[in-house]
Amino acid sequence: MVRALYDCPDLPLGPEGMRCRVVVVTHQASATKSRIGVTRSGVVYELFLTNLPQNAFTAADVVALYLHRGAFENALADEDQEQDPDRWASHAAMGQECWQIVSQWVWNLRLELGQQLAPDPVRTTEFAPALSPAQEETANSPSPSQRYGPAVVALPWKQGRFSGRDFALQPDGTLCCQAGQSLVAHERRREADGSLRVVYAASIRSCRPCPLREQCQWQGSATAKPRQVSVLLHPLIIGSEPIFWRDWSCRSHRRACIQLLRHQCVKVEVEPPISASLAVKPATLSRAQRAHYRLSWTERLARNARPPTASQVMIRLCGVPAGFATSLGLMTP
Repeated sequence: MVRALYDCPDLPLGPEGMRCRVVVVTHQASATKSRIGVTRSGVVYELFLTNLPQNAFTAADVVALYLHRGAFENALADEDQEQDPDRWASHAAMGQECWQIVSQWVWNLRLELGQQLAPDPVRTTEFAPALSPAQEETANSPSPSQRYGPAVVALPWKQGRFSGRDFALQPDGTLCCQAGQSLVAHERRREADGSLRVVYAASIRSCRPCPLREQCQWQGSATAKPRQVSVLLHPLIIGSEPIFWRDWSCRSHRRACIQLLRHQCVKVEVEPPISASLAVKPATLSRAQRAHYRLSWTERLARNARPPTASQVMIRLCGVPAGFATSLGLMTP
């Protein structure tokens, strides 16, 4: 499959206009309907949202990272099988969210304990190789396929007048002025430093009756030409260093921790009571108290509280490695 990549470095998304980098991926549709993306006129469109910088991760790197997610599918399957984070633990949405947080915390705790049990070094994988001198020269050359950084526009030339920043970029590649009219790119020229200058212009039929003409154009209503906005795109320098992927062998660590807990020898010893406690006659319970569904939290805590005169309970874990016990803060002999 051949994919065409379009990198949009800074686009406003959502009703709040949050800025985000968007990579648009297109490929020809097949006979069967694609399960991912939107198909229009025989072309499948996919959107990738990321905050990875352009000068470190190309659009191809971003898509490759997404396609590489298959390596996590087995880990996610283990998580669902061991902890069942999707089960119904509460009828309230906040309770469900709390259960998800607790499940993820337990999962991370198992990974951390497994790393303490078997402290292996971090694995390093070369995810994307370094660019060769020929590729680096091609990537940084002022060619039509050159990648560019965020658009730069001029500052206001007079106080109270509209500048290029007041013209919002639209999804179709045009600019929108404060009056809601469109400005279309009609000129593209290459500068001496390799930058690309794009000049947008409105229609004179839209500018003449505009009530904001005095704030928008140089000489106000006396201007005979429509409003133009110049946008400068500086070439983006792509780093030549390779991209490394660092991770642990988390599955083996987690399973080693689980096996240790399942085969752990635990001794529970109850010491004799500090003082002889007087026999307390159990109080008569009502039907509601015996059913447990009308007890307040204060009554529940008081019922389950351990009396201060009760004997201490000593729990001994046998066969715990010294480094593992030290990381947990356990008392060792």
